[in-house]
Amino acid sequence: MTHGVAQTTAMQTTGVAVLGGGLAGLNAARLLQQAGIPCHLFEARDRLGGRILTVDATGKPSTDGFDLGPSWFWPHMQPELAALASELGVPAFAQHTAGDMVFERSQREPPLRTDWAGQDQGSMRLRGGMGALVQALAQGLPSGCVRLNAPITHLRLGQDGVVLDVAVDGRPPEQWLARHVISTLPPRLMAKAIRLDPAMDPATISRWQNVPTWMAPHAKFVALYDRPFWRAAGLSGMAQSLVGPLTEIHDATTASGHAALFGFVGVPARTRATLSRDALGRAALDQLARLFGSQAATPRATLLKDWATDLFTATQGDSAPSGHPTAPDAPMVTGRWADRLSLAGSESSHTEPGYLAGAAEASNRVTRALIKRLSI
Repeated sequence: MTHGVAQTTAMQTTGVAVLGGGLAGLNAARLLQQAGIPCHLFEARDRLGGRILTVDATGKPSTDGFDLGPSWFWPHMQPELAALASELGVPAFAQHTAGDMVFERSQREPPLRTDWAGQDQGSMRLRGGMGALVQALAQGLPSGCVRLNAPITHLRLGQDGVVLDVAVDGRPPEQWLARHVISTLPPRLMAKAIRLDPAMDPATISRWQNVPTWMAPHAKFVALYDRPFWRAAGLSGMAQSLVGPLTEIHDATTASGHAALFGFVGVPARTRATLSRDALGRAALDQLARLFGSQAATPRATLLKDWATDLFTATQGDSAPSGHPTAPDAPMVTGRWADRLSLAGSESSHTEPGYLAGAAEASNRVTRALIKRLSI
């Protein structure tokens, strides 16, 4: 989809500046537009979606592809995300689990095939991939609302709002004035990438730096095939391995029938940085062949996304495992910034931090509270 670009002036203005074009940022912009509050969304990447990345066999964003970021949601446990998908008209389908599971204990033993008892865990996927949510949210925004390739480098608190510096390659930064800023960036990235004037108090910055960034330490490998041959052999496509390099593997076949297996790479981020993509890919295919048979060794294409190398997701602090985000136990924004800046990304969720459902919950809660305040 092509978005109109706002024209450049010395100081452009908006009601609310939304930082980040993932699920949370797009949902915040949608709610603001519905409430009649002007807003602009600034995304540093050349695409929308953030940590949602659905691609085709060549790795390009696709409307019917494979998820290199989050893949699943659980409607009964995550009603806000389920409601959002339903409202946007994005249909869901169940993750394929029928068949046996494979378990790989060590290199000295052949993989063990076993009947997996707990097959139906309610895991759901979206037709078209999670990128279908991004596309549906973006289509509802007016022309000129979205700015791509627009990283924010500096926020300055003023009497009338917040002045934002937007980096523009080879030119002085653009400046925008907003009544309020909603940031959906991971707190760790926010602390590293954006300078605040006046500075946030050190205790709050320390909290931001200690919040693990969802997806940042991880990598996903996807192997694409002409058909899901493992199903005919009575296998679910699910496997767990203590050998690696993939630790957990699932059937990634799309709703339209494009066959694939995907696995979470168990090699730590710092070790991955010493390996070539080709070497990691060959090791992953060797493993898939051990688990699912020789046909798995010759996919029609492979995909690898290492989120630890994504400059708009991860920081150096994410190169070592630091656990899963937990619900914040103190305000995420303090001092003079409290009335002008809100954090509304997944890591800020009160109920589902570190999941897509957390992005939905946080953006709903924060944006609706802001709409109520700005409407008074």
